[in-house]
Amino acid sequence: MEEIILFCLCYLFIFVVYQIFVVSKAKKKNDKKERKDPVEIQFLVKRYHLDIKKANYNQLLQIIAIVSSLDISLLVTFVMLFDSLLIRILLIVLFVIPVILISYHFVGNFCKKKGWIKNV
Repeated sequence: MEEIILFCLCYLFIFVVYQIFVVSKAKKKNDKKERKDPVEIQFLVKRYHLDIKKANYNQLLQIIAIVSSLDISLLVTFVMLFDSLLIRILLIVLFVIPVILISYHFVGNFCKKKGWIKNV
């Protein structure tokens, strides 16, 4: 039960922080010349050929906030099951990249289904 509470609180905290510092900052810059896309969007553009003109930018920002918060919350909850600090650090180092790549693979597939991909 404690793990579920930890996961929910961690998710809500990270989601709110992500909304404040990433999503609201990206939404404020409406001019495409001034706008610097978040790293997640840059990754999707390069890896999955995401077309920003076709995509609903605000919806994409919300999806990224949800997925990133979920990734971090899952990792924190999983790592907190172990007592040793060394094991926690080792697990974070081992799992952070695969978890991010897998979750953004699903986001890339979602973008393909929505038709937000460039015709390459």
